[in-house]
Amino acid sequence: MTQVITDKEFSTETDSGLVLIDFWATWCGPCRMQSPILEQLSEEYDESEVKIAKMDVDENPETPASFGIMSIPTLLLKKDGEVVEKAVGVHSKEQLRAMIEKYL
Repeated sequence: MTQVITDKEFSTETDSGLVLIDFWATWCGPCRMQSPILEQLSEEYDESEVKIAKMDVDENPETPASFGIMSIPTLLLKKDGEVVEKAVGVHSKEQLRAMIEKYL
């Protein structure tokens, strides 16, 4: 299951292990297309392998701004606190799986 995170808990939740963060908004059509794909991925991977998190950019403006995120959906993949991949736009489950597998 994907985990909803806020500006306040962002660093705590994403500073260790492999974490895929989806920056999205409720009004964003492509974000709504990406969401079920991320839910499927979260069911296929154990949280000890990769954690999948979502952050609403309207409710949490600080973190997206700190990463220079200008369009959504934007996905960041962090490994042990460092951003290792960035993907803008809707991506298929296969594309995201390939991105994750490189760092497992």
